[in-house]
Amino acid sequence: MNFEWIQIPYALWTLLIITVYALFIMAIMQKIGARVGGRYGIPVYQNYIDLVKNFALRSHITHGIMFYLGPVFRLTGGLGLILFVPTIYGSVMHQNFHYSGDLILALYFIFFGTLGMALGAGESGHPHAAIGVSRGLAQVTAAELPLALAVFSISLQYQTLNITEIVAAQQGSIFNWTLFTNPLAVLAAMFGFVGTMMRAPFDVFLAPQEIPTGPPTEYHSAYLALMQTNRVVFPVAKTIIYMNLFFGGATNWGAFALKVFALYFVSVLIGVVMPRFRVEQSIRFFLKWGLPVGILAILAV
Repeated sequence: MNFEWIQIPYALWTLLIITVYALFIMAIMQKIGARVGGRYGIPVYQNYIDLVKNFALRSHITHGIMFYLGPVFRLTGGLGLILFVPTIYGSVMHQNFHYSGDLILALYFIFFGTLGMALGAGESGHPHAAIGVSRGLAQVTAAELPLALAVFSISLQYQTLNITEIVAAQQGSIFNWTLFTNPLAVLAAMFGFVGTMMRAPFDVFLAPQEIPTGPPTEYHSAYLALMQTNRVVFPVAKTIIYMNLFFGGATNWGAFALKVFALYFVSVLIGVVMPRFRVEQSIRFFLKWGLPVGILAILAV
């Protein structure tokens, strides 16, 4: 299929809808976590206010070009993932540039943002930046191993790397979903999912318990706003790719909202009931449980 310029405004409209919904769903998940901990939680509209406020701020502090490109690269990973996978299957307006992307490109975008933030953190000058980079890259690499094996398994199953064709193969019945036709691949992919969603117990490399360190305290003004935008968009973008590959995709916005919420809630549920892992514990977890399941998924196909 040739490139069509009309898809650009459609894609931008889709991005706007997803961003607004992502801000809402992030507030709901934060409120759920707060209620479990006996707190009230933030208002639903708080994320919108914080984002507008930070985008309006400017800073004269400089740490080098790569330090400020880090949030840009991070956000590019989330936006690219959305743009090159179908959001609503069968919709002319909301399939974006799905004909230009495939599973390999999607996996690249998932890892691209992490690499960008690693480069940005390395130029921050903070004495603990190297620790955060090593923690993050080690854990993300371990978490993506079962995901890569699951992707290899379903590419063998459907004999294609085209995401739209994989969604098409799952239409007609709920039992056509990869969840039922290849449950081992779905289980392996879910190990990678909870590991890359940056929620407890796999969020130690973000240093949420170390108040004076971590990216949220190193970045500020509009750069912090870019990180906030990515923090709400990127998890939803990853949820969309999982929805398309393993749960039949979405043929309307109602199904999209329901499936994205349900998948997102899986990571939140695990985060509120599990204690935080150390980095070596999380890496051992993915290698001990996720990796064997991914190998079994390939052997089963």
